[in-house]
Amino acid sequence: MLRTLILLVALASMLRCTSDDIQEHPDIILILADDLGYGDPMCYNADSKIPTPSIDRLALEGVRYTDAHTPSSVCTPTRYGVLTGRYAWRTALKKSVLWSWDRPLIAEERLTLPAMLKPMGYQTACIGKWHLGWRWPGKGADTYVNDSLKIGDYDFVGRDDLHKEIDFNKTLDGGPVDRGFDYYFGDDVPNFPPYAFIENNRLVAVPTVQKPDSMFGRPGPMIDGWDLAKVIPTITEKAIAFIRQARQDRAPFFLYLPLNAPHTPIAPAEKFRNQSEAGAYGDFVCQVDDIVRQVYEAVHEVESGRETLIIFTSDNGSPQRDGTNMSGKIGSIKNFGHDPSKPWRGLKADIWEGGHRVPLIIHWPGQISPNGVNTDPFCLTDIMPSIAGILNIDLPKSAAEDGLDLSRQWIHSDEKSAQRTHLIHHAIDGTFAVRKGPWKLIAGQDSGGFSKNLPEENVSVSTPGQLYNLDRDPGERNNLYTQQPTIVKELDELLKQVTILK
Repeated sequence: MLRTLILLVALASMLRCTSDDIQEHPDIILILADDLGYGDPMCYNADSKIPTPSIDRLALEGVRYTDAHTPSSVCTPTRYGVLTGRYAWRTALKKSVLWSWDRPLIAEERLTLPAMLKPMGYQTACIGKWHLGWRWPGKGADTYVNDSLKIGDYDFVGRDDLHKEIDFNKTLDGGPVDRGFDYYFGDDVPNFPPYAFIENNRLVAVPTVQKPDSMFGRPGPMIDGWDLAKVIPTITEKAIAFIRQARQDRAPFFLYLPLNAPHTPIAPAEKFRNQSEAGAYGDFVCQVDDIVRQVYEAVHEVESGRETLIIFTSDNGSPQRDGTNMSGKIGSIKNFGHDPSKPWRGLKADIWEGGHRVPLIIHWPGQISPNGVNTDPFCLTDIMPSIAGILNIDLPKSAAEDGLDLSRQWIHSDEKSAQRTHLIHHAIDGTFAVRKGPWKLIAGQDSGGFSKNLPEENVSVSTPGQLYNLDRDPGERNNLYTQQPTIVKELDELLKQVTILK
């Protein structure tokens, strides 16, 4: 019934969409880097050891947010939030991420960003890292091997043997083309099996060999000759080809480009090696920057009569690995004098700012004043309703519940813009934090994430939680929990109210 209602709403939007509207709708490209830290691009960190001229150009020609946050400090929940406008902790995934062979996280009846755009005349594509689950077909008739698998269960003993029950010649279900996209191409997750590309809902080739132990990633089947270093160039090539073709078409397009870089396996192509002063990790960030360059140039190659809105951001903070053996120890990139989280404390998976405060650049020539800096709070769950606001789409109450339409901030409207009154943060272990104004309350005694692996950060506080004033203490070092009981109570009540609702 709910799915039928969503379809009716979408059809109503389509009926309001005239041919002139289609011509005027902007092309939309959403680039989601993987594990790129706030302090990696030079436009965010003057002391960065990594040249990022293309990302910097986007910022110079658009607006750069300095208080943008992911809905989680790890990848799967953020991807869910970007595409649905809803926090993933409202689903069965209360912590961590999806693991290899997990079932879909996005419910079939949930309205997604691409599904919202299709009735408006958009062709929609997802090219890159999905990491939101599939239904993997079994060898029996009409069976799927993971339908009853507990989602996100890292400790499930038989996970690495599930592939033996999968028929890789069959059609997959529950992926991008079943959640609103017209087209998909990618490798799902670069360090998870199957080590093979997927196009739409089928594997491009059937994996016939097992990944050698010497190759980075979880064990499982792969295509013979699979090369981790060729994954991101192949995805880039597909994305650029799509943009060039779509720019020639009459209909506007939405391209969701979720990269698998600079996430592990840290595998920069040969041409990018030694381009930075931050080792293999820095070189991989250089490759991300070059992808931005190629996207920018592809957009400007073909005159379509339509404007192009480019959104660039990251799915969480950086784990700060230096790239040794395609990975490296957490925090090791700092040995190069480079801090991907600067000026914030923490890193990927943490509840501290470095886990979830990320670069966000909105580039829309003709609509957005250049070289803008926005200091208002923003959560990536706001992307979907903000795009809806641009296109005058009325979202049903059952969609994008945790997002706000902040599109007027993007176009610098003279009218009073909506603004977030609070932010909710979430760490890999399920730790929550709530932010209101300069005050941030963490409902736990430590980082909740990867900083536990760093000796200098592996300390717990004596109070039940942590309270920081980010205006005065951006490094989150001066815990005011016992000194500000009134603020603690106010924020604790707000956190409980938001996490109980919806």
